[in-house]
Amino acid sequence: METPQQDQDPKQDKQHRRPVAGAATGVIAAGALLGVAQLLSPFFGPASSPLASVGSAFIDFTPAWLKNFAVATFGTNDKAVLLLSMAVVVAVLAAVAGLAAQRRLAASAALVLTFAAIAAACVITRAGAGLPDLLPLLAGTAAGFGALSFLTRAQAPLPGSGAAGAQPSAEQPPAARPNRRTFLVGSAAVAGTAVVLGLGGRLLEAARNTASQVREALRLPAPRLPAPALPAGTQAAVAGVGPFVTPNQDFYRIDTALVVPELDPRQWSLRVHGMVENEFTLSFDELLAADLVESYVTLTCVSNVVGGNLAGNAKWLGYPLREVMARARPLEGADMVLSTSADGFSASTPLPALQDGRDALLAVGMNGEPLPLDHGFPVRMVVPGLYGFVSATKWVVDLEVTTFAAKEGYWTPRGWSSHGPIKTASRVEVPRALARVPAGRVGIGGTAWAQRRGISKVELQLDGGPWQQAVLAAEASIDTWRQWSFEWMGATAGTHTVRVRAYDGAGTLQDERQAPPEPDGSTGWHSITFTVV
Repeated sequence: METPQQDQDPKQDKQHRRPVAGAATGVIAAGALLGVAQLLSPFFGPASSPLASVGSAFIDFTPAWLKNFAVATFGTNDKAVLLLSMAVVVAVLAAVAGLAAQRRLAASAALVLTFAAIAAACVITRAGAGLPDLLPLLAGTAAGFGALSFLTRAQAPLPGSGAAGAQPSAEQPPAARPNRRTFLVGSAAVAGTAVVLGLGGRLLEAARNTASQVREALRLPAPRLPAPALPAGTQAAVAGVGPFVTPNQDFYRIDTALVVPELDPRQWSLRVHGMVENEFTLSFDELLAADLVESYVTLTCVSNVVGGNLAGNAKWLGYPLREVMARARPLEGADMVLSTSADGFSASTPLPALQDGRDALLAVGMNGEPLPLDHGFPVRMVVPGLYGFVSATKWVVDLEVTTFAAKEGYWTPRGWSSHGPIKTASRVEVPRALARVPAGRVGIGGTAWAQRRGISKVELQLDGGPWQQAVLAAEASIDTWRQWSFEWMGATAGTHTVRVRAYDGAGTLQDERQAPPEPDGSTGWHSITFTVV
């Protein structure tokens, strides 16, 4: 008597589902989620991209020590490292969801919904986000879970199929084998579709990016007050020292924007409000029609370590912020201007720094061209003498006149200072650390800065010997860095150390104490070791 064929044992089903297939299923499903979200996000606000919003939220909650480590270790590549790290984390979490789906699809669904809820919280809390910005994530989550369910079921054994070469007996039903072909074909199809959707979203985003198109066509007006011509000899007389004016493509970029805001200047406006007699809004056309000025200004990031490269010098074109404040007429008691970026970043700038004689600007141009997108296009702040985290707001859209007691900038509650005056700094750029140079004449050179005070003297020390005075290059202004050089004649073979220190315009010596960037800028004398051969 024949035994009726029994349904496949679920335990046996799970045994034939391989972990590699489960992990791959999760990763492919995550790709489908992100691909659909990427395709739809160009139709919504910048916050609608789940990956960008999650990354931005991570930056917001990054503790100061981790931020310092990332900047010190990776410099201007910190965002690329963050994106790579996020990709790894997403892949691991997706693999876990795929493995969970092999055992129980409902458990995997719970994980997916949890991840989606976290991403939704990141999206909706971004600056300028609204409920419609959740739609790409919702559609992506549905697509991702659909792909997860489909590929998980595709791993199920073929009904009644036996292992290759096996001879089933009447007592032993044939062992089931996974439907590998269905799984592989399905995986390839879903993965390929995810890639196409993601690339399509990027192309669509680029096509809809009017900011870059408008920037390319923009012709900046001539300044009412051009920058004075640079004096002869601002460049150090040693080959290898960086250019006095930093090219735009080489200018450091440190900010909290994981994805560069793309603002159409035709829709841009600046709101000026708070403790003022006259609140007003400034359009981009009004800004360009104002009396613009040019000025060479060196900017420095507070995260710059001793000897670091997070400083740059450029020629800026913009409208004096003192004129903006004069029009607003701040009320008595106001002592701070809280500037806010389109991406939600804010900086607490002392009000006097925007009212005195320094060239604090609403900048629209950088080195003779419109601001690059990643340096704040269409408008950013440039304030000499203050670290960027309290002054150099990019993509600025709001100025609130207030007090330090009432408001805080982005970094202050995270342990950083509220005022941020730039400290005297100097660095050795030539020879490079650990370089090998020929014996005889060795050129040594570098840069020093003390914005708003200037540099009056630079000294260097060779192998712990007496301090010797370097030759200063010409000074453009007290708001720019100053280069220096020294010729070491008769350098002998061996390992040598050079140390540098600077004096500001008042003759005050640079602080020797070694201190990290947090909370108000690093201090210490830079030294490097090199070999003469």
